[in-house]
Amino acid sequence: MGTLAQIDPAQRARSGGEIPAHVAIIMDGNGRWASARGLPRIEGHRRGVESVRRTVRHAGDRGVRVLTLFTFSSENWSRPRSEINDLFNLLRFFIRNDLAELKKNGVRIRVIGRREGLPKDIAALVEKAEMETRGNDGLVLQVAFNYGGRDELVRAMRRIGEKMVRGEIDPADFSERVFAEHLDTAGISDPDLLIRTSGEARISNFLLWQLAYTEFVFLPVYWPDFDENEFDAAIAEFHSRDRRFGGLTGV
Repeated sequence: MGTLAQIDPAQRARSGGEIPAHVAIIMDGNGRWASARGLPRIEGHRRGVESVRRTVRHAGDRGVRVLTLFTFSSENWSRPRSEINDLFNLLRFFIRNDLAELKKNGVRIRVIGRREGLPKDIAALVEKAEMETRGNDGLVLQVAFNYGGRDELVRAMRRIGEKMVRGEIDPADFSERVFAEHLDTAGISDPDLLIRTSGEARISNFLLWQLAYTEFVFLPVYWPDFDENEFDAAIAEFHSRDRRFGGLTGV
C-alpha cells in the first residue's frame, strides 16, 4: 500500500511506461470537501460529478481500457434520505446529459451491483445507458452502484449453488475461474491499480475478490479536487511498484 502525500510536486508528473489496463477508484471526500468550505454536502457531490467527467476523459486519453468507479455502496442507504435523493438526482442528470458524449467517444457503460430496490426510473436509465453503449469498443466505464463486495460474493455463491442443484455445475469442476464467471464483473480483467481519494486507507467492501493482486494508491486530496495531475501521479506511483504476483523477480 502506498501514499502520495509526501511526494515532491516536481515528481508528480506524467509517467512513462505501460498504462494499467484497469483502474478502479473509490471516490471519497465529497462531503468533507463541502464542509471544509462551508457548503452543503450536495455541492460536494455536484463537484464530484465534474471530477468524474474529467477522469473518464483523461483515462480514455491515457489508454486505460477499464475504469471502475465506486459511486454508491450498499451501505450508503444508511445516509439521510435527503442526501440519497440528491445522489440519485445527480445520477439522473449525469446519464441524461452525458450519455450522448460518452456514446460519441466510444465509451461502453457497465453497471455492477444490485438492481433490486432501485427507483424504477433509475433502473431504466441504467439499462438504457448499458444498451445504447454495448456496441462501443473504447473505454469500459464500469460503475459500481448499489454495490457491496460481500453482497456480490454471496450472490455469486447463490447462483453457483442453484446451478449445482440443477446439475448444471459439477462440484468437482468448481474452480476460481468458475467462481469469477458468476461475479458482477464477469468478463472484465481484475484491476491493476486502485486509487482512493481523501486520505482514507481502506477498501470499504469494494471488489473484495478482484483486488487480490491490485496495487493500492491512497491520495490525500478529496474527490472534487482530483484532476489529471493526480491521476498521472497515481500512475507514476503504480510504475514504481514491483509486481510479483506471489513470485520472484530477477530470478
